[in-house]
Amino acid sequence: MAFTNFRLETDADGIALVTWDMAGRSMNVFDARTIEELSAIVERTTADAAVKGVVITSAKDAFSGGADLTMLETFGVVVADVMKREGAEAASRKLLDEVSRLSRLFRRIETCGKPWVAAINGLALGGAFELSLSCHQRIAADNPKTRLGLPEIKVGLFPGAGGTQRLVRMLPPADALMMMLKGELLNVAKARAAKLVDAVVPPGELIAAAKDWIRSGGKAVAPWDVEGFKLPAGPVYSKAGMQMFPAANAIYRRETYDNYPAARAIMQCVYEGLQLPMDQALRVEARYFAHVVRTPEAAAMIRSLFLSMQDLNKGARRPKNVPPTRVRKVGIIGAGFMGASIGYVTARAGIDVVLIDRDQQSADKGKAHSDALISGEIKKGRAREGAREALLSRITATPDFTALKDCDLIVEAVFEDRKVKAETYAKAQPMLAASAIFASNTSTLPITSLATEFKDQGRFIGIHFFSPVDKMMLVEIILGKNTGEVALATALDYVRAIGKTPIVVNDSRGFFANRCVLNFVAEGHLMFGEGVPPAMIENVARMAGMPVGPLSLTDEIAIDLALRIVKATESDLGAAAIDAGQKALLIEMVETRGRLGRKNGKGFYDYPEKGKKKLWPGLAGLQANKLDPDTLDVEEMKQRFLVVQAVEAARTVEDGVIVDPREADVGSILGFGFAPFTGGTLSYIDMMGTKRFVELCQRLEKKYGPRFAPPRLLLDMAAKGETFYGRFAPAKSAA
Repeated sequence: MAFTNFRLETDADGIALVTWDMAGRSMNVFDARTIEELSAIVERTTADAAVKGVVITSAKDAFSGGADLTMLETFGVVVADVMKREGAEAASRKLLDEVSRLSRLFRRIETCGKPWVAAINGLALGGAFELSLSCHQRIAADNPKTRLGLPEIKVGLFPGAGGTQRLVRMLPPADALMMMLKGELLNVAKARAAKLVDAVVPPGELIAAAKDWIRSGGKAVAPWDVEGFKLPAGPVYSKAGMQMFPAANAIYRRETYDNYPAARAIMQCVYEGLQLPMDQALRVEARYFAHVVRTPEAAAMIRSLFLSMQDLNKGARRPKNVPPTRVRKVGIIGAGFMGASIGYVTARAGIDVVLIDRDQQSADKGKAHSDALISGEIKKGRAREGAREALLSRITATPDFTALKDCDLIVEAVFEDRKVKAETYAKAQPMLAASAIFASNTSTLPITSLATEFKDQGRFIGIHFFSPVDKMMLVEIILGKNTGEVALATALDYVRAIGKTPIVVNDSRGFFANRCVLNFVAEGHLMFGEGVPPAMIENVARMAGMPVGPLSLTDEIAIDLALRIVKATESDLGAAAIDAGQKALLIEMVETRGRLGRKNGKGFYDYPEKGKKKLWPGLAGLQANKLDPDTLDVEEMKQRFLVVQAVEAARTVEDGVIVDPREADVGSILGFGFAPFTGGTLSYIDMMGTKRFVELCQRLEKKYGPRFAPPRLLLDMAAKGETFYGRFAPAKSAA
């Protein structure tokens, strides 16, 4: 057959070089055609007596990003067709056959009788790393950008092409489980130290080194296929195994609360597979994989964290009629923690930064924050020594607003106060170039109202970063009523340039993310007022799937900021817009007790200089009522935490703040950690079914109040049996 994704060349020594190079794609991936072609190459090279061995590499900067998960949609169509024609049993067999194709191909490489070498020239993730593990030798080019690993858990799947079985035969099970359950990626040095890579060579010597290994008599047998092979940590039913597996199971439960079918399947595959020969172990893995791909959790996570995120990163919401923009210089007004962090991620992306504050000392302090961050990356081996000087050279710290004159984009990150922001705009506007875009990093104040202080409102937009900026991947772009398309396109191009994922929302108080997450925080405060034990509030929130409890999150946000938001909301919208009990609690914490959160070492938690944070013992004295935890309905508490956020997300759709369900789902997971296994706030509703969700809202409303009341949109959707992804079908992505 003719190959469109690979080139196959055999040299005079009989060594075949397979070069993976998918046309029209920046990254090689496994799709149906790729699997078919690679299978044909394996059979051709195996049957050809002149071929002594095979080297597989990539012509692109990366080896491969793994499987194209859109294949699973195709599987679904095929299986549904078989179900209709032949019934459930035949459909299950067909699904198992489809999902195990890659696993069978890799096992064929491993047992074909000829040595295969993976010449890894860059990123090798998921199925690509599983391909490498099935080769008899792995040689990597010395490339600081290379990452190797099995990140499938992050999209609700697990390594289903032999990864769970080969990794635990190469590493102690505890290390292999940690790597798969966390989706941990290794650089070349760590992979070599773990013996997952056999050699590291300069990039220019990669292919020669791979061929030399074959010429020198490299064996075409995997260690686990050799008689007498011993597992790295001994059998499952050994002293070491009995010490490891019960502890691993406890850790799994503690970290996942059994919310993730893929994580459970990894545990099962490893435990069962290590007791079997490789071929039987691979069949066990394939059966678990066939089960997991049919779970609603996997479907939701794949859609939100792979397909939708990919679309948004490619510019799904970018105006098509605006030419590409390039932001060369960014002015940041406000060199506090947020502004300095925005400056850091901007300079790290190779963009020049002007960092402005009230005086030189404050501006210099902001620049020093970038120094500390890049120094930390160098210390951890994530950046090279020269990166510090290069990054800091891009940042100019100054109190002089005239330095903004040649900036393409200005980001205001001053105190969350209308008066302070208005004063800042008055100083900045005379200095700006006519084409400059001006953005506010406000977290709650409506962009349209802030823009009234700006002369050209068409160039005014919201760019809301999440803290800590260097770690959080989401950026919320807010359109005011008068924001123009050039401003939107520029903001999206900038966010893409700094490697973040954007969502575009229309204006409202709190926009999307804060409207939802502040409801989560408030629900924790209200539970506290009801008399629920603080530890139970925190633990049940994590059981529901949130990364931290609402009291811990309040400390991270800062309790005084939470109080300011409540007071500003009351001032603008009236007393009915807030909960008096929540306001009283925050006043007690901030104004009476001086407990501001993590920033001053005391909030709902105490933060000792050494050791872990602990809930403040004095909390009990602030509760007028104290409920018996044994009388509380844990499942209902979990529902309260998720429903109060999801129903607010539905209101943002009704209000026109969210116009694309992908942005609500991706934004809720990346922005505030909404239970990833649900696929996000709107997928949570769709997964449950709109009718059931409305019924749940109404039960909670009756018991706890109007904050749970379903909006008219949800009532209408429930009556019609609609879903968000059905009624508001996302627009096709712009490439």
